[in-house]
Amino acid sequence: VCSSDLKGADLTGANLAGVDLKGRDLTGAILNGIDLSGKDLTGTILKGADLTNVNLSKVDLSGKDLTGTILDRATLSNTNLTGVILKKADLTNANLTGTNLTGADLTDANLTGTILNCIGHPVCIQ
Repeated sequence: VCSSDLKGADLTGANLAGVDLKGRDLTGAILNGIDLSGKDLTGTILKGADLTNVNLSKVDLSGKDLTGTILDRATLSNTNLTGVILKKADLTNANLTGTNLTGADLTDANLTGTILNCIGHPVCIQ
């Protein structure tokens, strides 16, 4: 994984330990089953990416445009989603335990089966 432009790349099951993803363009990329927990994703573009069953625990995604992103069964525990745009995102069965959703835009997002033990948003169960 060398190129900074990984638009549409299929990285399903790839081992990204030690790979610097800062500033990479992953628009529409497929990252099924990847462990990105604790990764620095500063400047990384994830709009429309398929993040099915991805672990994004303790990642700062604040302010990112995740419109149309698939986060089906994703683990977003203790993730910073402050001000994130999740329009038409698929969060089916995602885990948002401890996640900060202050100012997040969830317009038309699919929250079916989502664990909403989050903070900072009306959808959160307190």
